[in-house]
Amino acid sequence: MLRARRVLKTDMVVVNKRGGNGALAMQYFSSRPSDGYTIMTFTNGHALTMALGKSKLKLEDMRPIARGTNDPQILMVNCKKSPYKNSDEFLAGVRSTKLKFGTTNIGGLDHITAYIFAKRAEAMQPAIVPFKGGGELATQLVAGSIDVGVLNLSEASAQIEAGDICPMVVLAADRMAPIPDAKTAKEMGVPVEFATVRGFVTHSGVSDANAAYLEDGLLKAMDHSVYQAYLGASGLDKTSVLGAEAWGAQMKQLLSDLIPAAKEMGLVK
Repeated sequence: MLRARRVLKTDMVVVNKRGGNGALAMQYFSSRPSDGYTIMTFTNGHALTMALGKSKLKLEDMRPIARGTNDPQILMVNCKKSPYKNSDEFLAGVRSTKLKFGTTNIGGLDHITAYIFAKRAEAMQPAIVPFKGGGELATQLVAGSIDVGVLNLSEASAQIEAGDICPMVVLAADRMAPIPDAKTAKEMGVPVEFATVRGFVTHSGVSDANAAYLEDGLLKAMDHSVYQAYLGASGLDKTSVLGAEAWGAQMKQLLSDLIPAAKEMGLVK
């Protein structure tokens, strides 16, 4: 925020609205005028809240500005205990065996990711074992309590380096440099992309000129070496940062994946 404040030449105040998996933040955002002075951080948590019908905010109410992070979901196994030693063996395994997938919570993004991957891979729907967070999930994967973990690279980097956890499938458009042997789902014929994303939006009524000013300022701020170093420390790179058009397309795709899946899974009341 410090760098963005300098680039945009204005003060910035962070308003934390915790609760409801983003619902309170979206409610506050909706109450603000469309004058270009309110920016909301939009994540897949917000998208899931929308998909579950727990927010009145619609995609058309928001104007994408820029994406800040894109941390792909990765399907990982226990290197020592899993019978699968590469991506192709893993895909064959999920198609023939009902495996135990570890996710963070029931009904969360990881759970829906596992459901959509299995459906599009024409695989058996896995048994879901929920955990409170990625750290616990990674620990239990090493312990052998589950067959597969739905994790981000940063959540299991230590165990990957130690040779305890092996990434099998990356749910992104491209392979990740730190784990080059893990194929993407798409290159194996499974059209699935899911990531932990964080980006910025303003109101749809904001003028083109103001929106362009915000986009340019945020992109310049995130190009700074300090932010780029943060991405590198998280196992990510400069491709995490995207402009408004591409970020908006990802937001639209995310919701188009989540909404029908949530209904099929019975998550929408």
